[in-house]
Amino acid sequence: MALGGGGGALVLALAIKAHFHFKFREDVPTRFHRQRREVAFAPGGGKPPIIVPWESVAAWVTQAQGATQYGVQRQYGLGLGFIDAETGQQHFLELPQPGMPLAMGLWESVRAYMEYEVHTREEIQDPHGLHCPGDPPYEGVHTFHHARRRLHRRYREGEIGLFKVTLWYLWHILDLWTIPFHLAEWEIRAIQKAERKTLPESLDAWSQPLPKSEWAQPSEELKRLSTKVRALHKQNPQRPITEIFAEVYEAKNLTA
Repeated sequence: MALGGGGGALVLALAIKAHFHFKFREDVPTRFHRQRREVAFAPGGGKPPIIVPWESVAAWVTQAQGATQYGVQRQYGLGLGFIDAETGQQHFLELPQPGMPLAMGLWESVRAYMEYEVHTREEIQDPHGLHCPGDPPYEGVHTFHHARRRLHRRYREGEIGLFKVTLWYLWHILDLWTIPFHLAEWEIRAIQKAERKTLPESLDAWSQPLPKSEWAQPSEELKRLSTKVRALHKQNPQRPITEIFAEVYEAKNLTA
């Protein structure tokens, strides 16, 4: 019974994985062009992409929970959307996330990229040394090898004991060693290959870099609000940044 149940669960998981794997081959991803300060949304269904100014895009984080026979389940997500100025129609997409901090972190990484605060991945390297300069911009087999080298270094320097080293090896043996990392690299390569095929010609031309003299600049209102956010954060660095953004945005609406 255990083998049958496990086999059925594996088949179901592989079917779900295959469904989403082949589905993305037909989808055109949302693209962010920070030199143009524009975002290209793809409605799907063969419709042409919609290109809107970056500052017209709204973002929100969702949290939902419900009780099932298995207990309380929670879902989180990051939403992005805008209102089409010509038709008045609302367009949005929601990206499921494992947790609230990750949803907010995803938005912050997009925002920092579009506002020229982050130019390269090396500027935001993780403090654990799992990525090194020159590595691909995703997790893969190199991540596993960096983690193992870091584990051995910490053991040699006396930061951890033999018990933690043993647990690390046992966990990755049960996790099929480097197979998950190879699968991640395979999926990323498939996504990159599919993206080149599904990208419309007009969007491919839009995605090309511009000379620096033609880079779009943020509006004066955004500069003013950003300055106020930085000033409030400097006054109280421990205050949640979400509260600061909410305060500045509320003051903007009251004075508008």
